This record gives sequence, C-alpha cells and structure tokens, in this order.
Amino acid sequence: MAELARITVEPREPLAAEVSRRLIDYLMSGQVEPGDRIPSERRLTEMLGVNRPTVREAIKSLGFLGLLEIRQSSGTYFRGTDSDVLYRLFELGLVLGEQGSRDMVQARAELEVAVAGLAAQARDETGVELLRARLAAMRECPDEEFPEADTAFHAALGELAGNTVLRDMLKSMRAMIQRGWVERTGTVRPREVAYGDHVPIFEAVAKGDVEAARTAMARHMDGASRRLMEALDQREV
Repeated sequence: MAELARITVEPREPLAAEVSRRLIDYLMSGQVEPGDRIPSERRLTEMLGVNRPTVREAIKSLGFLGLLEIRQSSGTYFRGTDSDVLYRLFELGLVLGEQGSRDMVQARAELEVAVAGLAAQARDETGVELLRARLAAMRECPDEEFPEADTAFHAALGELAGNTVLRDMLKSMRAMIQRGWVERTGTVRPREVAYGDHVPIFEAVAKGDVEAARTAMARHMDGASRRLMEALDQREV
C-alpha cells in the first residue's frame, strides 16, 4: 500500500477538509478497488501526521457522501464512485481543488473549440439539420429550459464531430460544471448573449468553415469561462 504524504495546510483551510481531499486523491488513484478496506484511523493518523479526531471527521464526511462504508468492528471500505457521488464531491470542491477546477474549465474550453472544428469538417445534411433544430430550441424554449437547450446544442456538435472520446469527456465536464457551479451559484450569461454566441457557431459549421467554427466557439467559451472563473473567485473569498 502506498504511503500518504503528511499534510501541511494553510491556516484558513479546515484541517478535516484537507484530510478529506487527500483521502479522495488516494481512493481515486487506482491503488484502491471498490470493496477494499482502507487503512485504520490510527494508521491514517500516523501516515498523515494529524490527530485522530480529524481523521475520524474526514472519514465520516466521506461516508455521508457515499464514498466510504463504515462497518462496525470490521473497518472502513471504499464503495467506489458513481456519477452522483462525483457530482457531490465536485460541488464541494473536494475532487479537484481550486486549481484543478480552474484547469478543468480551461480544458473544457479547449475541447469545445476542437469539437466545433471537427463538426464543421465532418458536417452532413442530417447533422446540420439537427444542429439547426437545437439552435431553434434555444431561441424558442422557456427561460427555465434554456440551460438544457444550450447543453443539447453542444451535445449535437459532439455527435456531429464524430469523436466519441471528446464527446464523452465533454459530456462529463458539462454535467459537473452545470451541477457543481451553475445550479448552485446561478452563474449564467444573459440568455440573449448566450444565444447570440451560438448563431455564428452554427453558421460556420453549416458552411463547413473549420476556422470560423473554432473562432466562434473560442469567443463563446471565453465569456463562459470568465463567468465560471469569477464564481470560483467568489467561492474562495
């Protein structure tokens, strides 16, 4: 079993939160399989260099989130992760941390640009008509359905691009960003601005203009990413 590095934390961060984050990194490192028993509280105390009540608090928190199962007189076991667990962890900033969250926003923006270019390159009549319908839905849907319509437009781009790896990666990123920040903080762009950003993306893809599609998506993601970064800054205050 790999050793866990001892913890040094900033004074402003609760120690139990850092212990939780370090345990999550360990559980998701691939060294622990679902159903495996994790080290005892005493062993974790020695490995991490913190007191036992702090370790116990972190374990209880991860048990509440569904990541660990605490069995009396037997030990604590890794339950594995499903999408709901990952969403909850991401929302609390425990999976990636602040810098990791920023990195994911940047990575998502770069991938969206790549997908837009691929969609323009691989466009066909069926794909363009689907994208046209998704854009129309963004224009006509009720306000409360706009985020879902926005996501559907991007999903259609992913299908049209024809790269299943990029499609699935972006699907997961969008879901975590939506549930981790947007639904909790209300971090959204005005509807008119968001819709207007998507029109040139559609037009470029429909024409098969790869560079124009990439440029239009980059412009859209610049504004969207900036709003998400601002939400992160507010959460750090």
